[in-house]
Amino acid sequence: MKVRVLIVAALGISLAAYVVLNTGLRSVVSAAVAIGFAGFAILCLYALGLFVVLGAAWYVLIPQPSPTRLRVLIGARMVRDAATEVLPFSHVGGIVLGARTAMLLGVARPVTFASMIVDFTSEMLAQLAFVALGVVLLCAYAPRTSATASLTTAFVTGLAVAAAGGGAILALQRRGTWFAGRIAGRLFPDAAVAGAAVAAMLEQIHRSPFRLGLSVTLHFAGWTASAVGTWIAFLLMGVRVNLASVIAIESLVYAVRGAAFLVPNAVGVQEAAYAILSPLFGVGAEFGLGISLLKRARDVALGIPILLVWQGVEGRRALATR
Repeated sequence: MKVRVLIVAALGISLAAYVVLNTGLRSVVSAAVAIGFAGFAILCLYALGLFVVLGAAWYVLIPQPSPTRLRVLIGARMVRDAATEVLPFSHVGGIVLGARTAMLLGVARPVTFASMIVDFTSEMLAQLAFVALGVVLLCAYAPRTSATASLTTAFVTGLAVAAAGGGAILALQRRGTWFAGRIAGRLFPDAAVAGAAVAAMLEQIHRSPFRLGLSVTLHFAGWTASAVGTWIAFLLMGVRVNLASVIAIESLVYAVRGAAFLVPNAVGVQEAAYAILSPLFGVGAEFGLGISLLKRARDVALGIPILLVWQGVEGRRALATR
């Protein structure tokens, strides 16, 4: 398993290097540093604000009454994203660490496992809607060429397959609690012991379609706000581009990232997606790659302190247990 991950990561790094060098290393770096330290600080602060929305999307799923506080799930979500973007983990690895953090901060196991599963599902449904919006904007704003037509067909096909899969997962969660229990057992081995409690909590969460709808809405707002952050980054770099085009670029880039979930941190995949999609909307590939580098740097700048704090919490718990 580790060898396979190393091979995939090496291929991703090679792809990223090829894309950057082919575009022009100097022009890509110049585009990225044009934002300045103040601009980079703005992007970091903006990204921190998004965790409130993402934590709230998780929080609204938890049935009442519950002692779980919003700040606990915001912190757990921060650890989840930091692990996904900084550590050589798959997306699932970040989810597992996020769940563990929630439990360390006092959330009951069945509540953690069940709400995490539904939160992941609601985020996926919101992303499908976000990608669908991106496809519409691609048709509206990108020039009508054979390349655009091929990309549109590929995204529509992938969107249809993903929507069918998302609908099946949601249906199984609502009607097949045994299947949901198996998912919890595979993602979170500790949940296998309390499979019945997790299944019962899943059923309780799904009794309120309003909660699920609110979570999907908040996640969609989070995806859209993330695109607004990228638009701000373009403006700080001196690139004038309309917001609709940036929303299209961001939604389709993250669609490609989702399809390449086996690649740790989507290294190379994200860079290639920006290099291909940005020129379709009148943005130079070097600026798209500059945005990708800025996002990598932002994730490291935020992720390392978050993981260090998480390690401190783990250390205090280990000392208390000892």
